[in-house]
Amino acid sequence: MNKLDFPRIGESFYTCTLPNGLPVYVLPKKGFSRSVAMFATHYGGADRRFLLHGQWHDTPAGVAHFLEHKMFDMPDGSNALLELTARGASANAFTSTDVTAYHFSCTENFYDNLSLLLRFVSTPYFTEESVRKEQGIIAQEIRMGEDSVGTALYYGLMGALFDHHPGRESVAGTVESIAEITPETLYACHAAFYRPSNMVLICIGDVDAEKVCALAEELLPKEEQERPLRDYGEKETLLPARKEVQRSMSVSAPKFYLGAKVLWPETGEERLRLMLKAELALQTLLGESSPFFTRLYADGLLRRDFAVGLQSSAGAACILMGGESKEPDTVRTAVLQAVEHLRKEGFDEERFERCRKAMYGTAIQALEDFGSMASSLMGSVFEGYLQPRLFSLLPELSKEECESFLLEYLSEERLSRSLVLPL
Repeated sequence: MNKLDFPRIGESFYTCTLPNGLPVYVLPKKGFSRSVAMFATHYGGADRRFLLHGQWHDTPAGVAHFLEHKMFDMPDGSNALLELTARGASANAFTSTDVTAYHFSCTENFYDNLSLLLRFVSTPYFTEESVRKEQGIIAQEIRMGEDSVGTALYYGLMGALFDHHPGRESVAGTVESIAEITPETLYACHAAFYRPSNMVLICIGDVDAEKVCALAEELLPKEEQERPLRDYGEKETLLPARKEVQRSMSVSAPKFYLGAKVLWPETGEERLRLMLKAELALQTLLGESSPFFTRLYADGLLRRDFAVGLQSSAGAACILMGGESKEPDTVRTAVLQAVEHLRKEGFDEERFERCRKAMYGTAIQALEDFGSMASSLMGSVFEGYLQPRLFSLLPELSKEECESFLLEYLSEERLSRSLVLPL
């Protein structure tokens, strides 16, 4: 068991890697009544084609999400989610482009709940009947998503930015693709991706690190197995596949997303630095306290729902910004004008430092939310870094490198747009 100290925030993680390859991270929080556990696999909606034991496998869209739905079913006919709830735990799961995570929080019975979490996630059980039933449930979920303005905006932009990366398609798949899923498909994908060497276990609360590791070693497979090699297709250029995608829906005013692809670094530390640099730069130039937002908000061109940030998953990254506007063309022009002003004048030093301090403060506050903290740590482990490193890297970022980031990626040729217009 190794101890990782982060003196800037006064926290220490205990970590070990089990003989089966599973990394375990425990953050003891003495005296806290609520504890959190997250057991996650590096497997999501984009992982449709993979190489394992020298053989390529192609799977329908939506398998990872389908697996998440079915993993709570146990061979004895019980449902793990209902059992966790009966024990006083609040449990759930989620699937993203490259991650599936199962988690719970509780104030008692932590180790019993952890034991159940480890057992049901590592014990697949599917029947023809249960798969057919779930196909109907998920098909209804997919149809409801098709009527969602947010979903239409987001996947519209992904389809505009990316030519073939699977992240452009819904994590849930389509009604047609999930109809192809069989119990054999689910068993094969579980065997490929739900192996400890491709997963991570995170526990936060008044828990004992040694006991957590011992329980995981006792209940999970003993030997390390080969990890699957993912294939997302040929590397894409940084230019968008399409400049614009439009759709008409029942909205009172136009809604938009603007985006630009960003080159995703190879190493974890570089990835964390890029994420921090992008967030600091974007908040300084376009965030809620910026002259850009203040002016457009006063003119009625933007609302408080305007958001901007960097998204990364499955080896791809992009800048996203958007919200509601009666004149999305004017907003797009204003973004490019703000970038041009930055090219000539640079950032205001005082505003840049205010944004840095605000980011640091937000990150400190996030430490109080154990669920959010576990999720952030999980994602960082899969990306090759540890989230608490941000407290050391953020103060190092220079104004010049943040300016260079925006000038490189926010240009006329790099921008793409997704629009949802009133019917």
